[in-house]
Amino acid sequence: MSNIIRIGNGQGFWGDSIDAPVRLAKDGPLDYLTLDYLAEVTLSIMQRQKLKNPNTGYARDFLDLVERILPEISDKGVKVITNAGGVNPQSCRSELIQLAKNSGKEIKIGVIQGDDIFPTLAELRKKGVSFENMDTGADFDSIMDKVYSANVYINSSTISEALDKGAQIVLAGRVSDPGLALGPCIYEFGWKDQDYDLLAAGTLAGHITECGAQCTGGNYSRWQDVPNLADVGYPIIEMQPSGEFHITKHENSGGLISRETIGEQVLYEMGDPNHYISPDVCVDFTSFNINDLGGNKVSISNVAGLPPTDSYKVSISYFAGYKASGQLTVSGPNAYEKAQLTAEIIWKRLKNTGVTFEDTSTEYLGLSSCHGEINAFPSQINEVVLRLGVKDSDKNKVNRFGKELAPVITSGPPGITGFSGGRPKAQEIIAYWPALIPKQLVHTSVDVV
Repeated sequence: MSNIIRIGNGQGFWGDSIDAPVRLAKDGPLDYLTLDYLAEVTLSIMQRQKLKNPNTGYARDFLDLVERILPEISDKGVKVITNAGGVNPQSCRSELIQLAKNSGKEIKIGVIQGDDIFPTLAELRKKGVSFENMDTGADFDSIMDKVYSANVYINSSTISEALDKGAQIVLAGRVSDPGLALGPCIYEFGWKDQDYDLLAAGTLAGHITECGAQCTGGNYSRWQDVPNLADVGYPIIEMQPSGEFHITKHENSGGLISRETIGEQVLYEMGDPNHYISPDVCVDFTSFNINDLGGNKVSISNVAGLPPTDSYKVSISYFAGYKASGQLTVSGPNAYEKAQLTAEIIWKRLKNTGVTFEDTSTEYLGLSSCHGEINAFPSQINEVVLRLGVKDSDKNKVNRFGKELAPVITSGPPGITGFSGGRPKAQEIIAYWPALIPKQLVHTSVDVV
């Protein structure tokens, strides 16, 4: 049993820094590198890629990353835990094995499967799974023929199993975000299913680091206090067998770790603070002690856990119509009033041709699009960006909207510019449908090659 393990998270989402995980692996002591690529909409994109090409459906960025840190994996023993496998971890593994061979390396890669229940939805419905919308109570039958993907947030013991079988890279699909960090803790320290406080500690640690630099000064309310954000360091968990842990970062990196930066991330997507639900355990977010040790290190102890629920959450995505948006910059005296008139003109012209929409949006970027009426309008407005958007099930109507923006440049009020990139085109809307499934109906498997 290890006395302490260091788990760094170098990816908070698909599209996060391509250099952060490399620096984590190369710049200091690290046992595990976790990488979170998935969001609800990401899996639907991957599923559609796989339907077009059975060899795709995973985060291809991950291949480039592994190529850059192969020496750290094969020679220095840094293990990688990631959900980059998406809906096709097997194909991702095949590419990685070939990549390693081309570099003269040999690595063991574990694949976790069982989270993707898209192919068995009809069968599961026959077994009585309702897939009722957790938020609205809506009937699943209303969208069943429009579903793009369905993935279960499976537990973290699967990650531990892959590590126990010798995996140096663990490729998963939809494990929970905190589970990427909890899995190595279960493996290293031998934590059991009923060790609720310990599982809660690992879950909390993973929750704090799951968004990468968001706990090391990124997106921080007191952003003026954060030094050298251009060189921000990504977080590292220093976990002990007792469940007490530190959050820190590599020395000489920018950013800030303090009680406040960690506290803000603790609040992120928390839900019920007394009963934060994960696949492995429920966490009492009001239970623990948080102590700022200074020097960009925070200590957390006495995390309390509760038994998990008897169901898993299912992330379902489905087709919900079409959308398009476009924007114009309105400049000069009375810019806001001219922008209001411009919007009125465009909506009226569309209506006059018989085109209306299920939903529309009118935003004035720089004035009210983010915070509404919270902030007072300035007395003088020199320019404003008008952004208009539409949603409808009729693709032709949405494309018709895109043809109505440019004409107003010469047939509307003066000072309109900033129209570029061509006419807005209809894009599919991928909507999110959360549901539950009994745990006994989900069967996972782990193999290492």
